[in-house]
Amino acid sequence: MTDDFALDVSRIREQVRQKMDAGPVTGTYGRDTDRVIEVLNDVVATEVVCWLRYTRHAISASGIDRAQVTAEFTEHAKEEMDHALRAAERISQLGGSPDFDPAKLAERSHTDYTTPRDDDLTTMLRDNLEAERIVISTYQEIIRWLGDGDPTTRRLMESILEEEEEHADDLVDLLGI
Repeated sequence: MTDDFALDVSRIREQVRQKMDAGPVTGTYGRDTDRVIEVLNDVVATEVVCWLRYTRHAISASGIDRAQVTAEFTEHAKEEMDHALRAAERISQLGGSPDFDPAKLAERSHTDYTTPRDDDLTTMLRDNLEAERIVISTYQEIIRWLGDGDPTTRRLMESILEEEEEHADDLVDLLGI
């Protein structure tokens, strides 16, 4: 087995200089930038809807286990908003515009916004667990699709996925299942 790797730095320099306005997107980028931006805007919508759902549940929850459940929902809500902002920043890096249009968030989100009764903590926990499981599945598919074509976005999605899996684990613990 031979190691025949060689860089043509002169060629790369010339190609890069020709498209300086493309920022971090170079000729070696391996995905359709517009499609990645579209997918990431759906991630933004999903994360904002998750933030809204967790925030609403944290504020409205009542009952004997309220303190523990509210603390978890509040922590998850903060992380969901962070995910949305990280995805939005990546969209900007790729030359796109993050879409935070409230009229379109729910239709682009992978998950639903739910409003169970304030004293129904079990339904709140289950609704959030269902949403986390949906996000885990859809983000795994996005990661597989990105593959080596966009390693930066793939790593971003892997990082977000890791936190979503932690959220699901926390919710399972709270549900006792």
